[in-house]
Formats: sequence, structure tokens, C-alpha cells
Amino acid sequence: MESLEKKTCEACTIDAPKVTDAEKIDFLDQITDWSIINHECEQLQKVFDFKDYAAAIEFTNKIAQMADREDHHPQIILEWGKVTVLWWSHKIQGLHKNDFICAAKTDQLYST
Repeated sequence: MESLEKKTCEACTIDAPKVTDAEKIDFLDQITDWSIINHECEQLQKVFDFKDYAAAIEFTNKIAQMADREDHHPQIILEWGKVTVLWWSHKIQGLHKNDFICAAKTDQLYST
């Protein structure tokens, strides 16, 4: 099975299926420390810590570049020493496989 960070996002249409409960469990096992929150709809959330503001900005910029390549864009909250990232699919108001792919890619960016 190909790992999530090696996959690419697919175009998400308004009738695209949300991930099933079984898929959520499987995908969450493949990403580290992400949680599913429910803020108007289900979203993936993770907080990343940094030694200073400049490092947090650099990481935010890496996420923005990856998001443009994948044509899938998160909510990013930038603070001193901390970046909170939320992935969800706006068109379906919930979680799609794309969100887990991008979460895995976000983790990969953090570890490099």
C-alpha cells in the first residue's frame, strides 16, 4: 500500500464521498498526533511547535507551497513558536482522503 505522503490529491467535487469511519481509523494510523475536531464540520487539526517566530513562518510558507501544488488549501494559524494546521474539504463540508494526504505531507515537511 502506497503511503499517504506519496499520493496526490484528486479533484474534490460537491458529490465526492467523505471518508468512512473505517478509513478515518486507517488514515489516522498513518499520521502522527493529528486529531479530528468538529467545528461546523469534521476537520483534521495538529499543532506544530518551533523555537521562534522565523521558524514558524518558514514552515507556514512550506505548507503554502505544498498546498498550491496539491490544489488543496488548509487553514493555518501562525503564532510565535507555534503553527496550527487544519485540513478539511470545503466542498463536502467534511473529511476527504485529500485531507489525510495533505496532513501526511505536512508532517513530512515538519520532519525535513
